[in-house]
Amino acid sequence: MAERKIYELLVNEEDARACRDIPDSACTRVPKNFVLVLLSQLLLSLGDLLTSPKTVLTWLMNVVGAPAAMVAWLVPIRESGSMLPQLLIGAWVRRYAIRKTFWIAGSIVQGSCVLAMALAVSYWQGAAAGLAIIGLLLLFSLGRGLCSVAMKDVKGKTVPKGQRGQLTGIAGTASGVLTLLVSLWLLREEPDNLVVYVVLLVAAAMLWLSAAVIFSQVQEQPGETDGGANALQRAWQNLGLLQTDRQFRQFVICRGLLLGSALVSPFLVLLAQQQHGNGQTLAWFLICTSLASAVSAVFWGRLADRSSRQVMIIAATLALGGCAVLAVVQMVIGELPLYGYLLLFLLLSVGHAGVRVGRKTYLLDMASGNQRTDYVSVSNTIIGVLLLVVGGISSLLAWWSLLAVLWFFAASCLAGLLYAVKLPEA
Repeated sequence: MAERKIYELLVNEEDARACRDIPDSACTRVPKNFVLVLLSQLLLSLGDLLTSPKTVLTWLMNVVGAPAAMVAWLVPIRESGSMLPQLLIGAWVRRYAIRKTFWIAGSIVQGSCVLAMALAVSYWQGAAAGLAIIGLLLLFSLGRGLCSVAMKDVKGKTVPKGQRGQLTGIAGTASGVLTLLVSLWLLREEPDNLVVYVVLLVAAAMLWLSAAVIFSQVQEQPGETDGGANALQRAWQNLGLLQTDRQFRQFVICRGLLLGSALVSPFLVLLAQQQHGNGQTLAWFLICTSLASAVSAVFWGRLADRSSRQVMIIAATLALGGCAVLAVVQMVIGELPLYGYLLLFLLLSVGHAGVRVGRKTYLLDMASGNQRTDYVSVSNTIIGVLLLVVGGISSLLAWWSLLAVLWFFAASCLAGLLYAVKLPEA
């Protein structure tokens, strides 16, 4: 069987014989499910990179002439919009024994929204196009949140412990390589050509819709249900986990502090644009993002299956180093050549990739059954709130001093590193 050959090729032989932390009846289906989940996650990862609000959507808004005030809402809406509703979404999803249907629906929503964006910018300009993108991005983020809750639960039931980090890492590396090819193509194109962005959006939409078709073939075992609980009531009950579950509380705090590994990057890009702005900047930063994902994801994934806590510690150290070096450079020298910013961006991207793989694997390994869905929904909702809070703080600091923002995120990464050291093994 082709799936088994691919599975044995990608997974360590010792790990391939293991069947830990999933139902015994699902063991024979592991190779097929592993490949199907991998392909689905690969397509979504590639779609995310092609529609990144930090790069592609920001440049698209500028091309269609949308007001700058609208550009500032792209990242908060995409991230917080997908996380804040997850407390309710998680309580709702857990009432059903089969959860892959929710992932399929979320993927279709995302693909449809991105396709609608391509149509909107083809016919509208200025504020009208900007409002259409923001409105569709809000709906997109809800579909993204649905996929986030469902994927972790389905993966926890179909992929054995010890292989989940490898799956995430392989998908990240493959999507990074493919995005690198797209970035090289962008270097040859006119950066202000609207057709280029329409092609990217349509291609990304097809990725999400194809992923939905592939994921529908996953053979998921029925899980625990809690159909008698009201979703809102269950959501409030789940918040109590922060008080009663010490390990989970420590994890959420650590994850919140490590937000700096992601949020500092736009300020680095801003500095580079101010000092070395040209039409190829977008492509070069996409290339760095692709390289970071392609080079580091598999490494992080395999290491996470040994110790996801160690991955978070190492990744937090890298993010701290990138933030601190950038802050010192801005304080002492004032500017860097473009390749200097690209190298720091690469370092921060590798660190953030490690933080993502580490925290995802840690959460999966820490919980089981319905507890996993509860952990995901509560932690993502809390992080959604923190994103808005930290975003507001960094915006206020940016009005005063960009250097203060860099030191703020460096301090956040340092605190996250210290918390990661204190975490027990999952």
